Amino acid sequence: MTTWGVSAQGHDAAIAVFHHNNELVFAAHAERYSRVKNDSQLNNAIVHEALRFGEPEKIIWYEDAGLKWVRRAFTNSFSGKEISPAKYMHQFYTKKVSHKFVKHHHSHAAAGYYTSPFTDATVIVIDAIGEWDTLTIWTGEGRKLKKRFSKRYPNSLGLWYSAMTQRCDLLPNEHEYILMGMSALGDPDRLYDTIKKDFFIKTGANFQAMHNLHRGCKWWNPTEDNFFDIAAATQRIYEEFLNDISMFAWKNYPSRNLVLMGGCALNCVANSKITEIWDDIWIMPNPGDAGSAVGAVLAYNSDFVHWPGAMLGHNIIGEYPVESVAAHLSTVRIVGVASGKAEFGPRALGNRSLLADPRGEDIKDLVNQYKKREPFRPFAPAILEEHVHDYFDIPVSKSPYMQWVGKCKYPDKFPAIIHYDGTSRVQTVSKEDNPGFRKLLERWYELTGCPMVLNTSLNVRGEPLVNTREDAQRWTMENNLPVICPMR
Repeated sequence: MTTWGVSAQGHDAAIAVFHHNNELVFAAHAERYSRVKNDSQLNNAIVHEALRFGEPEKIIWYEDAGLKWVRRAFTNSFSGKEISPAKYMHQFYTKKVSHKFVKHHHSHAAAGYYTSPFTDATVIVIDAIGEWDTLTIWTGEGRKLKKRFSKRYPNSLGLWYSAMTQRCDLLPNEHEYILMGMSALGDPDRLYDTIKKDFFIKTGANFQAMHNLHRGCKWWNPTEDNFFDIAAATQRIYEEFLNDISMFAWKNYPSRNLVLMGGCALNCVANSKITEIWDDIWIMPNPGDAGSAVGAVLAYNSDFVHWPGAMLGHNIIGEYPVESVAAHLSTVRIVGVASGKAEFGPRALGNRSLLADPRGEDIKDLVNQYKKREPFRPFAPAILEEHVHDYFDIPVSKSPYMQWVGKCKYPDKFPAIIHYDGTSRVQTVSKEDNPGFRKLLERWYELTGCPMVLNTSLNVRGEPLVNTREDAQRWTMENNLPVICPMR
């Protein structure tokens, strides 16, 4: 049996393909095929690729479209564009197929719990909104996953963080990670009391919002123009909320394993501050709505999947070009690589990456020039897993999906991967995570004695990551920088 999970008509459309209910064989973002950043709609190209893995007998939708319609009717927030899941999929695939659905937060929770290494866990889901839920806490025991606690719209940390993103003249539902990066440059105290007082009646896990922020908050404090201070206070407040929610869950539910999901789980700075009380934490590398294409099937089946890692997308076939990439890093110091299966998630992990020598004083500015983005934005190091604690103080033993930050012990030696607050969003690389990228790092270490490279996504601002060999060739031509692919 072939089953598809689908997330679409929301923020970030995706398809996941399962064989025999619990074998995940493909998952990809629609944006990588349409070349439209954060594309909310599927397209014929991604459907065609999914069909290469088998025609679906069942399609599972990632949310309850009917319940979402009721909420939009109640709040007069219709978009005027959405259609029923069955009718929507009929645009791309006309054969008769069984259509099912699960609820939005159930998809998030299942994507996390059933891909985790745990057989029991406390699951926290925080996002903007799913049908009515905005924060849920679940308990997982064996195959059973049960919702225990919820906060409902319009009380939403995710909507508030997105509204503050918009207030800083950034794009909501897209640039929240930029707001997180900006926070390191601002004063977290100057606007802290004002923002907390103006937006929340109650704080903690049982928080209560003062406003419905579905349409943003450009109206707030219109004379305040220091966006870095707004970002810093916003980040500080979110970290406090996450800590309070984490402590509430720890005190009220039995498992000492935590699964963190929802779009807010991409806030790696806040994530790093809740590790001490938990025995272990799992964050699926695509915790937002696109990842719910996987979660929809897992929620429907109520069963674990053998997690194959994040490399689940379009495959550029061939051996990872270790020697060519290493040679370019040694001479030019910056090079793109597009090899193997594309990452399923927002972060490049070595298969669709722009790589650079992290040691040069000018490297950060050079990479920013190619990526056409703000100079304050940080870059991540990818390091051989066994060396991570020699170079970084991170709160976890490993970090294969860039979900945690830590202080670099030698910031003067690696200026290209140090943020303004002295932290780095670390990626650890083992043979199990990505054998090809691992061989490259081993070769780079052999040549230079440096066990890490700068690793950032192979795209420019406002564009999706490179997906295909043709995308890589076009990127090379447009940016005058080689992207190395495997030999044909």
